[in-house]
Amino acid sequence: MKKSIALYVVMLNLVLAFSLFNQTEKVQAQSTDGLTGVGIILGEPTGLAGHYFLTENTALAAGLAWSFSGSNRLHIHIDYQINNFDLISVEHGKLSFYYGIGGRIQIRENRDDKLGVRIPLGLNYFFAEGPFSVFIEAVPVLDLVPGTDFGANGGLGFRYHF
Repeated sequence: MKKSIALYVVMLNLVLAFSLFNQTEKVQAQSTDGLTGVGIILGEPTGLAGHYFLTENTALAAGLAWSFSGSNRLHIHIDYQINNFDLISVEHGKLSFYYGIGGRIQIRENRDDKLGVRIPLGLNYFFAEGPFSVFIEAVPVLDLVPGTDFGANGGLGFRYHF
């Protein structure tokens, strides 16, 4: 387990370094209804979801959740996201298509922990009437530890932005 945690910390540092390298300017509150969002995600996994805009079009998204597939698993992930607000126009609010890369660890009961790479793809809608957003995502996952395996995550979520 110590080896899995060490690999996850290395991946987290790479994601953060990449995001800071690409940071150009902070997001203004009027463009996203707030820099930070917290909420829930329902799906695989189900749990808490966080979101923080680094720039107008880049963000970090994280989750602390429970995976119900197979054995009991605690799921922790962080993703670097690039948001495209111009791809799909909406009459009210804002809609972004996002994609990115991140890492995840699954701490499994009575089994080896898993460490993998995530490639999130999703839509995030920011309501014009308040500091709320809803999102839907599909995430291919390539597990690297303890062995190479391909899987997927996905879900529907809700966040409050401040």
